[in-house]
Amino acid sequence: MGQHDRDEIRRADNGAVPGGSAGQDEVFQHVSQVVLAVSRQFSVRDVLQMIVRSARSLAGARYAALGVPDDAGGFAEFLVDGLTADEQAAIGPLPRQHGLLGVMLREGRPLRLEDIRTDPRFWGWPSAHPDLTDVLGVPIRDREQILGFIFAACKTAPGGFTEQDERLVSLFAAHAAIALTNARLYERGRELSVLQERARLARELHDAVSQKLFSVRAKARAAAVLVERDPGRAVEELDSVADLAGQAHAELRAVIDGLAPPDLAAGGLAGSIRGYAVLVGRTHGADVVVQASEIPALDPPREMAVYRTAQEAIGNSLRHSGSRRVTVTLYRRRSSVVLEVSDCGVGFEPRATSAGVGLASMRERAASVGGRLSITAAPGAGTRVRLSVPLRAAGTGAQTQQGTGPLSAAAAATAAGGRS
Repeated sequence: MGQHDRDEIRRADNGAVPGGSAGQDEVFQHVSQVVLAVSRQFSVRDVLQMIVRSARSLAGARYAALGVPDDAGGFAEFLVDGLTADEQAAIGPLPRQHGLLGVMLREGRPLRLEDIRTDPRFWGWPSAHPDLTDVLGVPIRDREQILGFIFAACKTAPGGFTEQDERLVSLFAAHAAIALTNARLYERGRELSVLQERARLARELHDAVSQKLFSVRAKARAAAVLVERDPGRAVEELDSVADLAGQAHAELRAVIDGLAPPDLAAGGLAGSIRGYAVLVGRTHGADVVVQASEIPALDPPREMAVYRTAQEAIGNSLRHSGSRRVTVTLYRRRSSVVLEVSDCGVGFEPRATSAGVGLASMRERAASVGGRLSITAAPGAGTRVRLSVPLRAAGTGAQTQQGTGPLSAAAAATAAGGRS
């Protein structure tokens, strides 16, 4: 949680209390401050902390809590505002979905009581729990799903919680549901990206290193057998071992160098692809030629999809085609940016080949940005991978980036760290 957001909530806390004598403009400003502060968060934990703190501020309550239910009758998260860490620890373990907490989760509608202790559904609380009187509970909903609830207690102003407090916190809960859903999607997206990159790295290590190490082991065993029977052949095998080990080291170095994500903003899409081509071409002892014309700027997701597809297609060509030359072309065609990666290697029969992880990954990347991927190949006739990605919608202020020209040393060094 940023200091700026904490300052916004603190200013709201120090301002007029909604539901009291504040006018509509003051209430609107107060709500606006806390909604904006919550919506800036991308971590689920930060969003939850901001929600419970903001709810306490908006309701003018001494205490506030936020519960996120799990599937086992308890709470995956239960955050409290208004108690010290020692006071929370003294209360004991997290509550269960019973009593009025369970009622709110089951019924999914606001609950406002003058004294919680007089309600027959009240189950009591641990001895170290503060003594609560008036309470206000509001569900956090995403359509029919209840994501959790906001629970405010002990209004600081006389008279207890009002109908206006209930409307205000309910309005805030609707915004909180959007922020919480967005944060969960953001974290899930990051988790999927990590899994994809782990899979890609495992594939890189297998294709680039594992196979060569297997050959090193086989040749070393052959040399051990030949050392007495045919010393000359044994020396040749050992020379081959040294050569293969050197190649494996170079390819592993390329994988390690590529772990840093590409700085597409600094190097540009064409420049970053060119930088990666220089790196991987040197590693495999092949020519990777990049021909890029002037293209409009894409938004970050589309740029990354094009870059990662180029990376995957180039790597596949160098590892599997047997071609010593790979051509990469980047250009605009009507309302799309087109990437083509082609080689003149051994090719393959697409209909007779099961889709590997690399091909599936490229197709998923294309689909994720509304693009189209096609693969043209035939035995003995080489392979061409073509990705067409639509430009961003008109009116977004896209600027044209230059795709040609030599890459500076600094940009090349940055772009060379193209794999992640």
